[in-house]
Amino acid sequence: MTTKYVNWGNSKVKLTWKCDSQLPPRKLITSVHGFCFKEEKILLVNLDHRGWDFPGGHIEQEETSEDCLKREAYEEGYVTGKVFLLGHIIVDHNENPNWDASSNYPKVGYQVFYRMDIERLHDFQAKFESAERTLISPCEITEYYQDWNELYQEILDHALVLK
Repeated sequence: MTTKYVNWGNSKVKLTWKCDSQLPPRKLITSVHGFCFKEEKILLVNLDHRGWDFPGGHIEQEETSEDCLKREAYEEGYVTGKVFLLGHIIVDHNENPNWDASSNYPKVGYQVFYRMDIERLHDFQAKFESAERTLISPCEITEYYQDWNELYQEILDHALVLK
């Protein structure tokens, strides 16, 4: 388990990675993300206004976290495949003086992470928020992903072990 403090805007937020086979409560899941692999390569998508990232996003009404990742991976990277739960990041605002009860996010929320084994690369359409996709070696990820950190590295290392 790794903990890191980050600054989101003017806010100090505590993030803790927890490798766990149990999902947190659905109402506290703020986003879902996936490390998607085709053979030995990882998928990155070039998102409008954010740059290179791994697929992910917010759960839509009546959607499970697994369904969310499958939808986001298709919308952003035009890939489909089998998914496996890796765990979650605990997003803790208890030490954030800027958090208040009217926030869009809970005081303690969760970002859920999956591994996807890509079974099919569909034609890339760029209809949603991504301009392009690429498959790279996991060791190249810091050359693409601007805000890569030790939490993401721990999650990636765990995803690579599951292959």
